[in-house]
Order: sequence, then C-alpha cells, then structure tokens
Amino acid sequence: MISFLLASFLLLGSASAVKTVVIDPGHGGRDNGAKWGGVAEKDLNLDVAKRVEVLLKKRHIPVVMTRRTDKYVSLTSRAGHANRYKDSLFVSIHFNAVTNKKITGIETFYLSYRGSKLANSIQRRLAQRIRTNDRGTKKHHYAVLKKTRGVAVLVECGFISNGWERKRCSASWYKAILAQEIASGIAAHWAYYK
Repeated sequence: MISFLLASFLLLGSASAVKTVVIDPGHGGRDNGAKWGGVAEKDLNLDVAKRVEVLLKKRHIPVVMTRRTDKYVSLTSRAGHANRYKDSLFVSIHFNAVTNKKITGIETFYLSYRGSKLANSIQRRLAQRIRTNDRGTKKHHYAVLKKTRGVAVLVECGFISNGWERKRCSASWYKAILAQEIASGIAAHWAYYK
C-alpha cells in the first residue's frame, strides 16, 4: 500500500511539474497591429503561431493558443489565458513596424529574470539562422508581459515597414524558419525547467 501511495505521489508530482506553453498570436480581429503594403501583422502572427504550435506538439510539449482565428482578444484575456496554467511559458508572436523604413531585424522582449532566459534561448536561435539585424533581447514593460504570472516573452519577427523585410516576412519559407527557431528555443527552455 505504501509503495502504491509513493508511486502515485511521484506520478502526480511529475505531472504537475510539466509546464504548458501558451502561444499568443498578437493582435487579431478589429486590431490589425501594424499594416504596411497590404500586409497585416495580425495575419503573419497567426500563421507563425500555428506553425510553432504544430512543431511543439511534435515534440510532445503541451501547448495552447490564445486565439486560433482572426478574432480580437484583449491583453488582459491573453495574460489570463496563460495564468490558468501553473508556471506556463508564454510566447507572444509579433512583427514590427516603425516610420523609418530602413530599419530591419529581430528582437525579443522580456520582463523577469526567467523571461530573459527564454528570450535569449529564442533570440539566439533566430539570430543564428536568419540573415538580418540581430536587435537582441530587451527588458520592456509591455502590458501582456506584466500581467502574465509565468515566464513571458514577446518576439518581434521582423519589420514589415521595411519593403525588403516585409516581402520576406510574407513568404511561407521564411515563416517556416521563424517557427522552427522559435519552437526550438522554447523546447530547449521547456526541457531545462520542466
């Protein structure tokens, strides 16, 4: 009987230690995010997010999405979704835009110390694989990062305000590479902390 209880305890303990990855395709619905040259950020975000979801599931990593269709989800609801899962890893996927059309590159934002570890895991892989400006990881008080209790990062996958980078960001092959490296960075961090 004691060995049965001990085995049950160990199983429950290991199950509760498994972290869920929450993928957040930024914007959606009435919120296009950035929109340049007919390309809406919300659509790119959702495309890459779905690809990341598939790749994580192939690695048997528990994953959920804050949205699966073109619908509006508030920042509070996005964080609330992540906060339903104990010690979740929250990854918000975005594309960037600024008025200076010459700017290009990829960057990843975090708020907490553990968030910086996940941000570095993702950013390092993206920068090694993709030929663009490595804008690094940065601490920032984005609302979605502040409201999320678990480890949270926000990835900016490229500047759609730059014509050359916008064309690349819209290409299926490029979105596939983004998804591969984001998923790889998440998986490495997930394995370390699970």
